[in-house]
Amino acid sequence: MDYDLIIIGGGPAGLTAGIYAARRKLKTLVVERGLCGGQMQIAHELGNWPGVESVNGQKLAGDMEEHARGVGVEFLMDEVVDLDLKGNVKRVRTRDKTLECSAVILATGGQHKKLNVAGEESFVGRGVSYCATCDGPFFKDKVIAVIGGGNSAVEEALYMTDVASKVYLLHSEGRLSAEEVIQDKLKNSPVELMLDTTVEEICGTDFVEKIVLNSSGKRRGLPVQGVFISIGQVPSIQTAKKAGIKLDEKGFVTVDKSMKTNLPGVYAAGDVTGEIPQVVIASGSGAIAALEAYKHVKSV
Repeated sequence: MDYDLIIIGGGPAGLTAGIYAARRKLKTLVVERGLCGGQMQIAHELGNWPGVESVNGQKLAGDMEEHARGVGVEFLMDEVVDLDLKGNVKRVRTRDKTLECSAVILATGGQHKKLNVAGEESFVGRGVSYCATCDGPFFKDKVIAVIGGGNSAVEEALYMTDVASKVYLLHSEGRLSAEEVIQDKLKNSPVELMLDTTVEEICGTDFVEKIVLNSSGKRRGLPVQGVFISIGQVPSIQTAKKAGIKLDEKGFVTVDKSMKTNLPGVYAAGDVTGEIPQVVIASGSGAIAALEAYKHVKSV
């Protein structure tokens, strides 16, 4: 057996699970296809992590990864392409190798939701982005629009006020869903909020030049040079579904209060389970999953 526990995904749920498992002396591997930290990597500021008034998301991600490595968690930068989870020996296949373990935690998080409007796909990388803290510097002194009404959308709009010359925040509903403390920051910012407004098309030639809006049935063009789409996530469950893991009606992994899936020795934690997308909640579920995985490993 290569490992006691393999954790798929290196976001806050996966990193916390790794820390708890390694401290229980389980030989633990985290498999991550990108940067560790998940959605923390695109959070300019986290104001709800207990113990600190404000922390940069990338810094918190780095601190968590360093902590995990310090207690003995191993890391593999690779993509999982297939899972065999139904026996006592679990097999995790990546692009480069097949690994065996006694227990698996799925902490694969989610992928950005698409607007699914004309021009969105064709202008990705040419004015359309899903991460302001990643791509924001490319839009210095430009006019941009952020689409969405939750915490991430408002935070991205606020972040872009230090970069862009003009920032619009567009939301299809009549009120924002972001936390009140974040909305208070918005009220005291130069961001122009446009509610009850949907984007119907993203237009341009080589790069984005405008978006077509619909507000109360009236269509009009709004000149912008960048569009940041922040309307939520869909779970990353492709390999889990193929492996026979039960999903709910929305496509999230079904777990009980112990983070157990329908397959023995297989657990899930974080955004992939459909829980409230907060770092502290993902971390808590990762801790629970690791402690339950420890019990399983010691029983087989």
